[in-house]
Amino acid sequence: MDKLSIKLNIANRFYPMKIERSSEEIIRNSVKKIDDRLKFYEDNYAIKDKQDLLAMCLIEYASKLEKINQNKFISDDGISDKLTKLDELLSEFK
Repeated sequence: MDKLSIKLNIANRFYPMKIERSSEEIIRNSVKKIDDRLKFYEDNYAIKDKQDLLAMCLIEYASKLEKINQNKFISDDGISDKLTKLDELLSEFK
């Protein structure tokens, strides 16, 4: 794979990374969203410490990911049952 070396600036700190070239846009967009949320928290809460702002951002994104994962599990459960029934019906015609 074609690796690309980049430096990401998050909360005034630089993080060097080696990434797949095809992932560059996704990663840079993600960093932009993180910076936007950090600015939101800084503007709307009496928090100036970058570490605290990063922690709040991390909690927000982790909880969103957890919610998505729970919804997928619930949604997949119904689909699995339907696929099993469909498989049984198709097996009868063999």
